[in-house]
Amino acid sequence: MTGPRVFLVDDHAMVRAGVRSELGDDVQVVGEAADVAGAVAGIRATAPDVVLLDVHLPDGGGRAVLETLRAELPATRWLALSVSDAAEDVIAVIRAGARGYVTKTISGPDLRDAVRRVAEGDVVFSPRLAGFVLDAFAASSAPAAPAEDPAVDPGLDLLSAREREVMQLLARGYTYREIGGRLFISVKTVESHASNVLRKLQLSNRNELTRWAATNRLL
Repeated sequence: MTGPRVFLVDDHAMVRAGVRSELGDDVQVVGEAADVAGAVAGIRATAPDVVLLDVHLPDGGGRAVLETLRAELPATRWLALSVSDAAEDVIAVIRAGARGYVTKTISGPDLRDAVRRVAEGDVVFSPRLAGFVLDAFAASSAPAAPAEDPAVDPGLDLLSAREREVMQLLARGYTYREIGGRLFISVKTVESHASNVLRKLQLSNRNELTRWAATNRLL
């Protein structure tokens, strides 16, 4: 079986079964757990590529799992999968070290794409969550001065109007499929625009693009 090795953490057996079914053969599910203690033991034993982590668990929540193991397993990536879209839940788990946060309304194909992207080192958010997460981090890291807005990176002038549209949607966490649907273009065309955007801005991946867009206030 190919694809990332994934460990599922959720306190509802039916949810875990549903997630496992949606992931299909695109990943290798190496274990699952329903609580903090079981998750810590199972993740230690399997050292997965990605942990799909529910935020609300008995005995401390998903954040407790992440904080216990993050330093111990630096190669493991963490993707929160939760019914909650509350700002405090999202920000807390991202600050603890998760590489992304998606809600349980996500489709099967988009969940598989999110797991793959996180395994590759990208960051992933459900589109409506990305904005306030980035706002929270920008506010906490903003310098005390000066009052003026920072100058926009001159690389923006290299982008065509369509590339700017694709750039903003990518930075906000939309998948290629979702961008194609919104802009009425093919996924292949989106991929071409995305490649051009990264090349022109001299960025390596979507993670860097998201940070670049946030710094230049383009989200």
